[in-house]
Parts: sequence; structure tokens; C-alpha cells
Amino acid sequence: MKYKSQLLTIENENIWDSYVEASNASIYHYSKWKHLIKSVFGHDSYYLYVENDEGNVCGVLPLVHMQSFLFGSFLVSMPYFNYGGVIADNEEVEQELISKARKLCAELKCTHVELRHDKDISSKLPCREDKVTMLLKLPETAEELSKAIGSKRRSQIKRPIREGAEFKIGGEELLNDFYKVFSVNMRDLGTPVYSKKFFKSILMEFGENCKISVVTINGEPVSAGFLILHNKIMEIPWASTLRKVNKFGVNMFLYWNILKSAIEMNVDVFDFGRSSKDAGTLKFKKQWGGESKQLYWHYLLTDGEEMPVLNHSNKKYEMMISAWQKLPVVVSNTLGPHIIKGIP
Repeated sequence: MKYKSQLLTIENENIWDSYVEASNASIYHYSKWKHLIKSVFGHDSYYLYVENDEGNVCGVLPLVHMQSFLFGSFLVSMPYFNYGGVIADNEEVEQELISKARKLCAELKCTHVELRHDKDISSKLPCREDKVTMLLKLPETAEELSKAIGSKRRSQIKRPIREGAEFKIGGEELLNDFYKVFSVNMRDLGTPVYSKKFFKSILMEFGENCKISVVTINGEPVSAGFLILHNKIMEIPWASTLRKVNKFGVNMFLYWNILKSAIEMNVDVFDFGRSSKDAGTLKFKKQWGGESKQLYWHYLLTDGEEMPVLNHSNKKYEMMISAWQKLPVVVSNTLGPHIIKGIP
């Protein structure tokens, strides 16, 4: 069998998406992200696919070209999310896509290509394994889950109700409430915030696959999560709670109600999102009874380059993080989107 790699064009997006659908790939492999990322962040994307000699698609690899004054020029599949990377029918197609990605990296004078996988596709590629996600197989009823988590956690879930906590789940009508909480929390963590346009664009393109959950106390949004559903899996890529209500255990109330809603929607698995293996957030996620799943971030490196560390654990960013935490929210919300677009 002969294979030929090509670049995706608007005219053949349908065949790309049909392959993604048939392959049971992640929602982040769909071609809509190419236009969304260009519109929101301004990044060019190079969506590579392979056809066999019968003209059938047998592998895909979406790549986003990121150019940052902090981190230089590099390619990622997929930035801003936990999943991406190579989807291929066999190892030969996989190697064809990786080979094409290497050539593209050289042509664009990039330092590296980062491929985000949930399986180890190659023992020959440099790989980071410091990230895991937490997956919970949901029972048929909320009562079963309530029994499984135990009396201590049931008590923690009830605690915020005494403060007037209320939960709601919906769509774009809750975006402003979500963003109020999210933007403050990101500032407090010392992390530049995404623009509200990013979330609105996701809702516009994938509205049927998205939900927003919000907890209010006396009408004020204090905790929120952005949810993405695909293939009977509900993922929470972004969740935030204001620090001032942490003492009430509002996080427990938020996640319980999200899990309960997921069960009502006949979701099979809840994905708590990625964490570093040494992160405190991982302990919070484990208490719900899920199992950790290793994530593999593979790298194609140019000569002399080492695997990058573009996160909070890199000590050279400590001063920047500390300074960011002191900014007024109105300033961090203005500057953040310009900086975060270059952080994958």
C-alpha cells in the first residue's frame, strides 16, 4: 500500500471530519478548531493527513504554529487542550505523519513539535510523562455515586448549602458568570487569562457539546466550570472557585452537581482534566473514586534542543507569576489574552 501526505484545505474538511468521527478521536481533532484558533489567537495551522492509493484518509495530525516572544516558534497538537496528536490506521501511516511534521518544523524554522497523546505511540521519541488525567466511570444513578464517595464527602457537599449556595447548568447565558470567576482565579494563580471571545467561540462552534456550570452564593457567582462532551465522555478543561469561599468547600458542591448532571445526561465517563503528578489538585480529584491515566507528550526536536518546560514548575517564571498576582483584575483581563495566546 502506498501513502501520500497532504495539507488540509477548506474543500476537503468533510473527509477529514468523517475520518475523525469514524476513528473515535477526540473532539479536538475536528477541523473547526483550525478556524477557531486562527480567529481567536491568530495562529496559522497545518492540518496534515495521509491518503492511501485508493484515495481514502488513513491518518490525521492537526498542528498549530505558535510564535511567542517568550518561547519562540514551535508546533503543537493541540495547544490549550489535553489531547491531540497523531491518529493513524497503522504504524506506517503514523511514521509518515511524523516525518511530514519534522519537515514542516524545519521549513518553519521551529525549535520543536509537541504531540499530546493519551498513549505512548513511540519509545523512540523524547516524551514527558509528568502529567496525568483522572477518569471516573459513572454509575447509573447519582444515589450510587453518593454511596460510593462516603459520608465525609457527602457532608462536605452539603456544607455550602448553609451559606446559600445554588447550582445551575446551561449554555452561553452563563458565560459572563463563568468568566467573572475564571478571570479572578487565573489572576490569583498568576496565570494570564484567555479572552472571553475564546469561550464564546467554542460555544458557537460546539454548542451542542458544551455546558457551563455555575455556583452562586446570594446571587454572586463564586465557582464555575466549562464542560465539553464527546463520545459519552464529559471533560472539564476549566474550573475555578474564588478563594474567599474555599473555606466552605464550594468546590465539592460544584463537582458533585456536575457529576450528578453528567449521570442525568447518560454520560459514561467523567474526565477531571490533567494535573501534574505532584499537584494538590490531583488529591482533590482522586477522592471521587476515579483512576489516573498517564498522558504522553512526545517531542520532535531539532538538533541541540531539549524538551521544553513551559509551565509554572519552571523556576525562571516565578517572578513573573508573583508580579501577575498583584495586578488588578481589569489589567490582567486586558493583558492576559495577548500573553496566553503564546502559551500552549
